[in-house]
Amino acid sequence: MDVNVNAQVRDPREHINEEPRNDLGDLLAGFFGMTGFMTVVFFGMVIIKYLSE
Repeated sequence: MDVNVNAQVRDPREHINEEPRNDLGDLLAGFFGMTGFMTVVFFGMVIIKYLSE
């Protein structure tokens, strides 16, 4: 029995389509970005509270 199968087998450890990423940089950017945004929101709400009195 002769089976002719044209299968393209690649080692999944090659990561051909994987983009290089900086996970620590992404984590720090997200953390400090969100901290900065929440700080701005906090002081904005404090200013609005004192202006409304």
